[in-house]
Order: sequence, then C-alpha cells, then structure tokens
Amino acid sequence: MPNYKVKVKWGKENFDGIDLNSDDEPVVFKAQLFALTGVQVDRQKIMFKGKVIGNSWDTVPLKEGMQFLMMGTADKIPEAPKEKPKFIEDMSDNELTTVLDLPAGLANLGNTCYLNATVQCLKTIPELRDALQNYHASAHSERLYDTPGVTASLRDLFENMDQNATVTPVVFLAVFHMAFPRFAEKSQDGHFMQHDAFECWTSLLRSLQQDLKIPEPPAESGDGNEQSAIKKTVSFIESYMEGHYVVTLKNTEAEDEPETKSIEKFLHLSCFISNHEVKYLLSGLKYSISGESVTKFSPTLQKDCLYTKRSLINRLPAYLTIEIMRYEYKGKEAKILKEIKFSMNLDVFELCTPELQEKLSPMRTKFKEYEDKIVDIGRVPKSGHEGAIEKTEKPKFKHPYSFADDIGSNNSGYYDLQAVLTHKGRNIASGHNVGWIRKSKDAWYQCNDDNVNMVTTEDILKLSGGGDWHCAYLLLYGPRILESDEPF
Repeated sequence: MPNYKVKVKWGKENFDGIDLNSDDEPVVFKAQLFALTGVQVDRQKIMFKGKVIGNSWDTVPLKEGMQFLMMGTADKIPEAPKEKPKFIEDMSDNELTTVLDLPAGLANLGNTCYLNATVQCLKTIPELRDALQNYHASAHSERLYDTPGVTASLRDLFENMDQNATVTPVVFLAVFHMAFPRFAEKSQDGHFMQHDAFECWTSLLRSLQQDLKIPEPPAESGDGNEQSAIKKTVSFIESYMEGHYVVTLKNTEAEDEPETKSIEKFLHLSCFISNHEVKYLLSGLKYSISGESVTKFSPTLQKDCLYTKRSLINRLPAYLTIEIMRYEYKGKEAKILKEIKFSMNLDVFELCTPELQEKLSPMRTKFKEYEDKIVDIGRVPKSGHEGAIEKTEKPKFKHPYSFADDIGSNNSGYYDLQAVLTHKGRNIASGHNVGWIRKSKDAWYQCNDDNVNMVTTEDILKLSGGGDWHCAYLLLYGPRILESDEPF
C-alpha cells in the first residue's frame, strides 16, 4: 500500500506534505484538499503535467514529492449573522411563546382558575374564534338586564391571547362578575371564592347563545335562485354546540296508554358514574339516557303514575360537551374520585335515534371506504377506533362535517377529543382547575393559569381519575373531519 507525500499548488498557495495513498481513489485525495482549501470536491480539477486526473491513479506515475496543480473556486465564507443568536434562557415570555408555539397563559386573579380553564378550552373551537372576530355588540346586548359585554369582552380577550404570552384578564373578569354576580362572591378574608367550572362553562355558553349570531345559509328558491333579499342569522351556540333529544315516556301502570314523545335540547351530555358498573365514558353516557323512572299524572288512569323515560339523540352538534358527574350530595357535597376511562375518539352512533342513524350512515360509509382504500394501497393506518385515519401524506381535500341543511351539526357521529377541563381536590368549593388543549395528534398543552407546558396524549389519558391527581370533569369533543386525496 504505497503512501506518498506530495505537493499541491492552488493559485498563489502551495501545500506540502499531503498524504496520497495509491490504493485510494482520487476522490479521497480531493476530500483532503477540500479540508485545506474549501473547494468542493465536484468543483476541483486536479492536473499533473497538463493532464486532468480522472477516477483512478493508473495513468499517473506517482512518486514522493511530486507536485499537482489544482483548479477550482472555494465557497464563499458565510457571513456572521446580523442579529446575535439568542438562547432560550435569555428570551422574554413573548419570544419564548413564539419560538415554542405555546398558547397564552392566563393569570390567576384569586381563585379564578375555573374561569381560566374554561376560556382555554372554549378557545380551541376555531369556528367560535371566527364568529367572535366578526361580532359587533348590538344595542340589545348593552341593556343592563342582559349579560352586558360578555361576548364582546371574550372576543377582546381571545385577541389579546393571540398577541401575548401571558394575559391578565382583569377586564374580562370584571365584565363576567357584572353579568353573573354570584361568581363575584368573596370569602371573609376578602378573596374571591372558588366556583364550579361547569357552572362557569354553562353561564358563558348561555351568554354567547343570546348574543353571538352567525349568518344562516341562504335557502334556495323553487327556480334555483338563492333568496338573498333578507339576511337571516342563527345562534352560534345553538348551531355548533346544541343537540336535541327525542324523549319517550311510557306509563308502566297502563299498557294501553300510548307513548308520548317530545323534543328536548341540550348543551352537554351527562356521564353518570355513581353506578358501580360504569367504568368507561361511553357506558356512562348509555346509562345516563337509559330507562329512567319519573312520576307524572296519567290522563288514562287520572292519577300519578310511574313512567319510564328514555332519551335518544336526534341532532348531534359539531362540538360535543360532556360533563362527568363527579359530585353527589349526601348531606354535604362530595366528589367521586372513581376512574372513568375516556379515549381520544368517540362514536355516539348507539345513542342516536334510528332516523338519525340512517342520516349518519352515508358519511360513516365514506370514512370506512377511505380507510379501506388506505389499507389497500399499503398505507395501513394506526387506528384506535373504527373510522380513524392516520396517513403519512397530507390529504388534499377536507370534507364537510355538517349536514348541508344543518350548519354546525355532526354528520357522522365520530368525534375527536380536543380539550379537557380537570379538577384537583375533594370538593367544588376548593381545589384547582386546569385546561388541557390539543395542538396536534400527539401533542397537547397543559394550561395551568399562566403556566403553559407541552404534554403528550399519554398524559391526557392519565386524567381519568381514581385518585387525588387531576380528574377529567368536562370533555370537549370536536367533529372528526374526513380528509382524502380526492373528492368523492
């Protein structure tokens, strides 16, 4: 293995004592020259006695001390950055939030964690953010006996959160207390009292339901022309977060008495967990709508009778709120710490009326067909639930999740978890609330007042209860959106 020390002349520079191994290809020799000169290997032209060296040394009479000529231009030396690099530990809160893409935190103004957690969870609804951006307070919403300014103040708070790393929601809290004085109660030491996050959630939704309107999709006339003369609006909350039950009552004491049916509206589903057999979210929801005994006057028997009440859903909202019923009252209020497992995906098809199930079937079929297609072409999805699709390529088309004639509805019965509101403590009047919001498939944020951290899906699933750690109290599920490479 002959090894030589050779010389290389490059422009005005001369390099002596460069190692050349005849068993190596010339590209190895060029790599050494790149280290010395900065001339890329593919830009180098190595010559000996006027002949260019090719891919081997076969035609070159190698010997100790021989001299080569190299031609080629070195890459330009990188310029120093105009702005000095800044390390994470030297960044301000706003800079850190921008770099890490963290949502804004909300300062605790004295036992206001329940309000902060509620706001963080609601902010995960993109359609709500859009509707608030377009909201302008009307004269009606300014009247003292209404809920003055809550919707406009929430709009301003969201905008503030989009621009800052930490927000102190003094104005929003003041408006909220003005609209709902019970939340402004103070203890003997002068501090705001802790309140139930679910009551806060309901109060905010009722206020938005009254004030926040969105354009109703234009109806089509008989001749195919859209009727645009009168612009109608509908409630955002009623469109995107309100569902409908068909409630059936059957008299257990009079078989001949016909069943009665009525429509009831809901802004959340309740998951009753006091039954020892309930261990999972879906079983708790089924238990909640199953046959319940109620007493009412019977027109047939002309007396109070026992009726069986059963509820089935006949309208699904795009965003489904579920309250896990963790509080019961036996002389005094107590919290149920029982573990109730929930998943990242939810299918409520079994909770729906046969009529709604029929309407949901076409989109459910499309989910299934597309999943089968993904499997057929070799991109097998990692699915924890029927209909869930995971792809390595970004789909081109997002299909509507609502029925064409019902804005804000869910047309499949499939949902994905996007926010969790938890409570840590033994009763409502104490403890601490935290909002957990989804960023992407496996990335979540823990919004603990003004302290925001990234967490994982595994961390979220640990919020199922069973101890003194944070227990899921409210779950917000959003519509699962079918994405595909081409339209159907």
